[in-house]
Amino acid sequence: MSDLMNGGAGTNAPPVPAFETLRLSLEAGVARIELSRPHKANAINAVMWRELREAMQWLDTTTPARVGILCAAGAHFSAGIALAMLSGLKAANADACDARAREKTRRSILDLQDTVSSIERCRKPLIAEVHAACVGGGVDIITACDLRYCSAEAWFSVKEIDVGLVADLGTLQRLPRLIGEGMARELAYTARRVGGEEAAQMRLVNRCYASREALAAGVAELARTLATKSPLCLRGTKEMISYVRDRPVAESLNYVATWNAAMLYSDDLAEAALAARASRAPAFRD
Repeated sequence: MSDLMNGGAGTNAPPVPAFETLRLSLEAGVARIELSRPHKANAINAVMWRELREAMQWLDTTTPARVGILCAAGAHFSAGIALAMLSGLKAANADACDARAREKTRRSILDLQDTVSSIERCRKPLIAEVHAACVGGGVDIITACDLRYCSAEAWFSVKEIDVGLVADLGTLQRLPRLIGEGMARELAYTARRVGGEEAAQMRLVNRCYASREALAAGVAELARTLATKSPLCLRGTKEMISYVRDRPVAESLNYVATWNAAMLYSDDLAEAALAARASRAPAFRD
C-alpha cells in the first residue's frame, strides 16, 4: 500500500486502511481505490465485495478525501463475479426447508446489491478508470460511479445471460439511464463486447483515451481539479443529481431549494468570493 500522503489543504489525513483485495491511497484530496486481484483478472470474490463496501464507507467518512478514483491493478479492470463465489452462496444458503433457503438467497443478493449501491451512497464523487475487460459485476460497479472513463483497448460486456443468470446487482436498473433502454436491452440480451470507442459513443463512458497511460493521466488531472472545488458543494451537487434521476423535476426543485436554504451561506461561498476578488485560487475546508 502506498505511503500515507497529505490529504486536504493543511490537513493530515487519517490512516488509510489495509485490505486483502483492495489497495487504497490518499493524496491531496484524491483517494485511489484499486481492485487488487490481478492474478484473477480482478474477479470479485466475497472478500472483495465486503471490502469494497468498507472502502466506500471510508471514503464517505474521511474528511480529507474529496474525490475517489476506482481503478484496477493488472491486465484487466474486472472479470466480474468469481464463479466460486456463486457456488459458495448456494452452499451457504442451503436449508432443509426450500422456502428458507430461497429467503436466505434473497438476503444474500440484497446484500451484494447494497455493496454496489454504497458507491452511489458515498457523498464523494467516484470516477471509474477502466482498462481492458470490464465484465458482469464490473459493469455493475462502474454504472454506480459518478463518472466513467476508459482506454481504447477497454471492452465491456453484460455477461450474465451467457452464464444463465439474470443480472441482479444493478446493471439492468442503472444502464438504461446511461445509454437508453433500447441499447441496454441489446447489451443485456446479447452479452456482446463493446469496445472503448463505442462505449464513448453510446455514453457508457464520458471519454475514451488512446492508451492506458493517457487514461490514468486524464483521470488523475480530472480528480485533482474536482479536489479543488468546494467539498460541500460537490457533495450537494451529487445529492441533487442522484435525487432528480428518480423523481419529477418539480419535486427535485423543491428539494434543492430546501438544501440551499440550509447550506447556501457557507464558508465556501465566502471563500470563493474572496478568492475571486484577490485573483487567486480558493482554498476550501475539507
